[in-house]
Amino acid sequence: MKLPWSTVAIVGVGLIGGSLGKALLTRGLARRVVGIGRSKASLAEAMERQLVSEVSCDLAAVSEADFVVVATSVGSIPRLLEAADSHVSEGTLITDAGSTKQSVVSGWQKRRRHRGRFVGSHPLAGSHLRGPAAADATLFEGRVAVVTPAASTPEEDVEEVGSFWASLGSTVFVMKPREHDRILAMTSHAPHVLAAALAAVTPDADRRFTAGGWRDTTRVAGGDAELWADILLDNAAQVTKAVSTMHGYTQRMLDALAAGDRRRLVRLLTTAKDKRNALGS
Repeated sequence: MKLPWSTVAIVGVGLIGGSLGKALLTRGLARRVVGIGRSKASLAEAMERQLVSEVSCDLAAVSEADFVVVATSVGSIPRLLEAADSHVSEGTLITDAGSTKQSVVSGWQKRRRHRGRFVGSHPLAGSHLRGPAAADATLFEGRVAVVTPAASTPEEDVEEVGSFWASLGSTVFVMKPREHDRILAMTSHAPHVLAAALAAVTPDADRRFTAGGWRDTTRVAGGDAELWADILLDNAAQVTKAVSTMHGYTQRMLDALAAGDRRRLVRLLTTAKDKRNALGS
């Protein structure tokens, strides 16, 4: 990948898009970063926080870019990819930052004619916060970014998108879109379901007695409901399978409790403890 880019266009300048823009400018990886969105107020805030170098409400602004990132909600990515592709110069490289990949990549592949070159990707970085105010230039440092090419994607395109995320400080993995969705169902999407369930069923009067465990476990439940509904519905089969697997382990613990079997309960808890501690702090 030639650095810096001449012009990078970012469609969506919220947490991810805003952080991308700020990181590119801070690291000197792009001469121009054009933030594209619908909300004039959000774009004005992105400019005020110097997350991008210029803004536009017109998606046709991607025509000036030699690299395009669609960093919007999962539900809007396929439509925006198609619209952006109609404006980019022939051969422009395009990626996205969506939390699900199979539907995005397969949707692109179904179209017969493309002006741009698309490679799906997903930076495993984020927060329950959203909007330009939450943007952070260091968001991608020390994180994982997954690149999810289709079977027919040229290797040089995969390498170029991987290099993009690596230049922001991320460790890059390449995998099939379906494999990405299976893994993220277990590591991100199902945990959100469980966190939301715990937050929802805790009686209001009991919240004053919550401490670190409850707050840490439910933190992600504070995320945007509309955004998460799109993610969960788009990966419904894999999320259902992951939650069912978690339910199976929970049932084993409940069985140990019902039997008063301390040894079995300790064994189950120790397995969980060891797996969590292997991750580090």
